[in-house]
Amino acid sequence: MGEWYLEYEIQVNRPGLLGDISTLLGMLRVNIVTINGVDGGHRGMLLRTENDDQIKRFELIASTMEMIQVKKIREPKLRDRLAVRHGRYIQRDADDRKTFRFLRSELGILVDFMAEIFKQEGHKLIGIRGMPRVGKTESVVAASVCANKKWLFLSSTMIKQTVRSNLMGDEFSENNIFILDGIVTRRAEDERHLQLVREMMRMPSIKVVEHPDMFVQHSEYDIGDFDYIIELRTDPDQEITYEMMEKNHMMSNPGTMGGSGLFNF
Repeated sequence: MGEWYLEYEIQVNRPGLLGDISTLLGMLRVNIVTINGVDGGHRGMLLRTENDDQIKRFELIASTMEMIQVKKIREPKLRDRLAVRHGRYIQRDADDRKTFRFLRSELGILVDFMAEIFKQEGHKLIGIRGMPRVGKTESVVAASVCANKKWLFLSSTMIKQTVRSNLMGDEFSENNIFILDGIVTRRAEDERHLQLVREMMRMPSIKVVEHPDMFVQHSEYDIGDFDYIIELRTDPDQEITYEMMEKNHMMSNPGTMGGSGLFNF
């Protein structure tokens, strides 16, 4: 049974229009799975049919209807599913198509977006840019829970500065979500930690890197290696800079705090 995404713009909004379209789809034996308003007067539908030729017949009939204009009819992408679920498309960079932008007020959509990625099998490398206390780590953990996946911090400053040098038991599983802080890992002097990161990067699993631009500095990895880049801001005009973040990390460095701020496992 095939799945399709249909999006149309209403040209003449009259009573009963949705009923007419639903009836037409029903007559063609096309089932409506989900329906919602999508960005600026558009309506989106997730459809399911046993015969894909019926979708082509609907598209042909819809092209003669003056009340609507079909904008998209295709196999559903992740952004399409989220658009129907949340009523709008997530923002995407016009120049870099793998970069997605969210605001702190949109954490629910962000968590849903990442959870859908986490449910996929195989290698995925995800980078998250954002200033402190904007919700980066919390969103990754929440998305892991939604995807029913175990998450592991290889490096983090969520509670105290944490650097893992080894994993134990089922921690080294391809089904886990591996999370690391790019600034902490870049500054780490423990070769065992760096070797662990290299091993993790070779695994066919989900990896999430906070501050990916700092992670790739002086490393064998490149920003082009990332499958997704997520930018999270408090407001649309917030600038993401690293000067203050690096200063905060230096304050929690064991060299300035007598070794009390670093856990080595």
